[in-house]
Amino acid sequence: MPKLPKRYTAFLNAYPDVAKAYHELGDACSQAGPLNEKTRALVRLGIAIGRQHEGAVHSHARKALEAGASAKEIRHAVILSTTTIGFPAMMAALSWVDDILGVHPSGIAEKKKRK
Repeated sequence: MPKLPKRYTAFLNAYPDVAKAYHELGDACSQAGPLNEKTRALVRLGIAIGRQHEGAVHSHARKALEAGASAKEIRHAVILSTTTIGFPAMMAALSWVDDILGVHPSGIAEKKKRK
């Protein structure tokens, strides 16, 4: 499991009742319709892309991977945003997704460094 941002964990500790209600709302929204987990994760990624929220794009790219989306599916979700948010904004979102996928700007997956 990826390490959660410090700000988020501090919020969870400071406001556990609010955090619990927030998570319950998210669960209820997830169960409100027929979309499967992977599709829901890609939709949420698309929303984060549209908002141009780097942290949310990072988070939802990780969650999409955890839900079974492939790197190609995640990158396709970003490419689909081009005609809605514009090419420069799509390129920014693509760089944020690539941060999570470990992809070099050339489009070639970076090799993990050995310890």
